[in-house]
Amino acid sequence: MQQNTIIPSWLRFLVIVLLVMAVLFRFSNLDSKIYSHDETYTSLRISGYTVAEVKQQLFNGRVITPESLAQFQGVNPQKGLSDTIMSLAKENPQRTPIYYAIARFWLEIFGNSVTAIRSLSACISLLVFPAIYWLCRELFYVPSSLPGIAIALAAVSPVYLIYATEAQEYILWFVSIIISSAALIRALRLESTSRDKSAPDQFSNWSLYTVTLVLSLYTCIWSIFVAIAHGIYVITIAGFRFNKAFLAYLSASVVAFFAFIPWLIIGLAKFLQFLISNNDVTTPLTLEPLFPFLLRQFSRIFFDVDMMLDNNSSYLILGFLLILVGCAISLLCVTANYQVWLFIVILILVPSLPLILSALSSSGIEIGSETYVFPAYLGIQIAVAYLLATQLNNGGLARRRIWQIILSLLIIIGLVSSRVYYQAGTWWSKGVSYDNFPVAQIINRSPRPLLISDAEGINYGNVFSLSYLLEPQVRLQLVKNQSIPKVSDGYTQVFLLNITDNWRQKLASQYKAKIHLAYRDEYYSLWELRKTNNSR
Repeated sequence: MQQNTIIPSWLRFLVIVLLVMAVLFRFSNLDSKIYSHDETYTSLRISGYTVAEVKQQLFNGRVITPESLAQFQGVNPQKGLSDTIMSLAKENPQRTPIYYAIARFWLEIFGNSVTAIRSLSACISLLVFPAIYWLCRELFYVPSSLPGIAIALAAVSPVYLIYATEAQEYILWFVSIIISSAALIRALRLESTSRDKSAPDQFSNWSLYTVTLVLSLYTCIWSIFVAIAHGIYVITIAGFRFNKAFLAYLSASVVAFFAFIPWLIIGLAKFLQFLISNNDVTTPLTLEPLFPFLLRQFSRIFFDVDMMLDNNSSYLILGFLLILVGCAISLLCVTANYQVWLFIVILILVPSLPLILSALSSSGIEIGSETYVFPAYLGIQIAVAYLLATQLNNGGLARRRIWQIILSLLIIIGLVSSRVYYQAGTWWSKGVSYDNFPVAQIINRSPRPLLISDAEGINYGNVFSLSYLLEPQVRLQLVKNQSIPKVSDGYTQVFLLNITDNWRQKLASQYKAKIHLAYRDEYYSLWELRKTNNSR
């Protein structure tokens, strides 16, 4: 394979333009989309309160305003950083604490607004570009247009944009995956080219990888599977022998593992408590078949506006992307150094394998698991960048023109996806909160409405998500254990959010009322309670 040592001027210009557009898409209209169920849990953890404390203070049958929920959605004087970390340890230890600690310091400076918390993710997402450049240089090691093409694809990737504007830890985790992978390749390269170095020099070669792996583990616990992928790669290129490079990697990994043990113990203790407890309420999982899930993830790396297209157009684009990805991985395996293609293939397969095995055993993948295929996103994108870089720099003029057109198409569909996402008020990433805009509009139309709900299932997080959209005249009555609230006659309309059939029947009987369906979506429903004239 030939490599151009000079990056074309057109590619430099293209990368600069796309980076500028990527920044604009990431920092514009950050507060225009629904603040989702999952994002409200981020704000809760930052506040330092636990779900149990919130339920005790809010879900007690009292009538409150939407502003009453704000105390539990960001930094407040009652709680400190230690409370933020302890709330995670007590209730959500599968969420590791680095992002939440950074977010707390960020909000102490910039305030608790939706724009402020999402701007942290937007800023972190900018690190993706230099990190990908570094990883590509370490993998391929020769000057070429490949890092520039990889940056261009990352700049227009819709899935990166989506998580760059979400108040969650996943974009930070993605950055940590790239950096730890680049640090590993660097350490292996220096180990192989510096055989006569002293022990202190060898330690310095691996110290960066150790630190980045620890940071990755404390950002997302799924980094365990990325570390396993790294281990499989190192032992494979070592020929399954305990050579110098493998022993150095093993030492670095053991140090990182011991650094992560405190949080791992917390997680195991919480898991054991869950197993022996009979009081935990579990929410039914929404499962998606494995094959459609994987196809959707492939497409979202490059294109994500299928809601606007008919099935024929969607299938055509999906077919084009599948062929492109297949050709990219095949060419990579045939022409690249085996240490390069092996790393990328392992990065695609190993961290995704737990999801795939779980789907095969349970007939589907849980909705919301998309973030755990970030390592596969990275591997596929680098493979496609490799394909484009080799084809743009080799062959005749006509052949290069064809591949320039293909690169242009990828950039165009990425920009279109980014533009559509930029204008949208909601997106698939909002999960159970996807339809909160129309629900809030129904409630807000009433001059003095009352919204009744409880904390069961998705209701707790969705009540907080709705509170960002409700007008000041709305009142909320949040109850515990589906108890029958005392509803006064001063409200123009009484709404019930996602109540069970049994509870709805009890309310209808208690108030001698008719309960009508006002709105229903895939995840929940909104009902209206209409009292009869002779009811009290």
